[in-house]
Amino acid sequence: MLTKLLVAFVLMALCVAIHAMGLIGIFRWMRARTARGRREFWPSTWRLIRVASWTVLLHLLQILVWAFHYTWRGAMPDFATASYFSAVTYTTTGYGDLVLPPEWRLVGGVEALTGILMCGLSTGMFFVVFSDIFGLNRKSEPSA
Repeated sequence: MLTKLLVAFVLMALCVAIHAMGLIGIFRWMRARTARGRREFWPSTWRLIRVASWTVLLHLLQILVWAFHYTWRGAMPDFATASYFSAVTYTTTGYGDLVLPPEWRLVGGVEALTGILMCGLSTGMFFVVFSDIFGLNRKSEPSA
């Protein structure tokens, strides 16, 4: 059991690294290509769509990392099943139609906690982008 928990923490660390690199990448890309504080409707909307799309792709990549591991270690019968199970676990949807073998169940819990944390990080990052677009972080002009 301790070995599997150690593996779960390594997978969690890998997911955090993937997410951090991805978020840093999208921020650098946006900084290089987007004027700060542009408030026009379509440029702002497309900026939010790009950030949301990139973030979802990062989450999907992390889900596939967990699925690959479940398949490789024999915790799930095939990659398609493991991918479905991982998506349901990572997003904490938890349908319950698939379960890990007893010796792997704590690993699934760590995946769910990782998903919660990474979704929270994504939400915070999305709010930062939204705040930047609409100038929510700017100090108001002092009134006379």
